[in-house]
Amino acid sequence: MEQWADLHTHTTASDGTLPPEENVRIAREAGLSAVGITDHDTVAGIPAAIKEGERIGIEVVPGIEISTVAGGQDIHVLGYYMDIQDPLFLSRLEELRGTRNKRNAMILERLGELGISVTMAEVLEHLESDKQLEDTIGRPHIANVLLAKGYVSTMGEAFERYLGKQGAAYVNPPRIYPTQAIDWIREAGGVAVLAHPGLYGDDDVVAELIRYGLDGIETRHADHTPEQVAHYETIAREHGLIETAGSDFHGVRAGKVFHAPLGSRRTGLNTVRMLQKRRDSR
Repeated sequence: MEQWADLHTHTTASDGTLPPEENVRIAREAGLSAVGITDHDTVAGIPAAIKEGERIGIEVVPGIEISTVAGGQDIHVLGYYMDIQDPLFLSRLEELRGTRNKRNAMILERLGELGISVTMAEVLEHLESDKQLEDTIGRPHIANVLLAKGYVSTMGEAFERYLGKQGAAYVNPPRIYPTQAIDWIREAGGVAVLAHPGLYGDDDVVAELIRYGLDGIETRHADHTPEQVAHYETIAREHGLIETAGSDFHGVRAGKVFHAPLGSRRTGLNTVRMLQKRRDSR
């Protein structure tokens, strides 16, 4: 019987709506053998997830999704199997969260210029109701307030009209370059994988990161078309990269699953073993 893993999920440690333990339980219900916890710029949810995984028999893959910028847009780099207690790695993540907070303030200012009133107090109020583990606030939290105040009718509309890279309130302050994220992950003992390259429309950046030493590509993602899946599988195989898959599950907001249900994009457990082998080979 083949065993499966979803290697890209978010929890209340960043912008997901469910605690880490619940992601692990959902993974079991979905028939998975392993689940990756990959919150934005934080590893705060991993210990609780591992504890729950040990309790119910689900392997938890410790991960992260690091926010970077290249070519004027967000580029996300997934890391797996880092030392989540490494002091330098943790201090670097803290700096990233500081940049994220500056970006949130810029987005709220831009929304105000558009005549849309959303305050940080309102965002924090929603965070409290979501029982966040850490103060890693992102665009989905702002979208949640836009939805609650009736400015939009769905999370998708919030991103399309205001918060996505073509949105009227999109801003992108200086952040680290993707190669730095690869370095940080490697220096913490981990394996670096490019998240959802189909969302960037920039294969020059993909090629640059491969040349730099990227370990893998998330070829199967909830927002990839079949054509994009095939395209990035071909690239990964040409360069001997690990191919991962993930739902990018963020929980449920306004009655709808945000990106895709946990387990809807999956890869064989052999992918997890390849990530471990790559880590151990260094």
